[in-house]
Amino acid sequence: MKGLLLNAKNHGFALKMIYMNDQGVITERFITVKDFNDKYIRAYCHFRKTFRTFKCSNILSIGLAKRQSMGA
Repeated sequence: MKGLLLNAKNHGFALKMIYMNDQGVITERFITVKDFNDKYIRAYCHFRKTFRTFKCSNILSIGLAKRQSMGA
């Protein structure tokens, strides 16, 4: 996952992520990675239209997103 995050951060690729929050709610997110470490990802969330911090341990799936899926 680190390679994917680093590539997305360096090249501005959007990622599609399936994420489960601490309450167990699962959502699909489209993010643009700004920074990350072993525990957290700081990214612009196109779903919430703001910067968010995501726990790496709560990511169920992550991969490259198709641009048209993100909307405007």
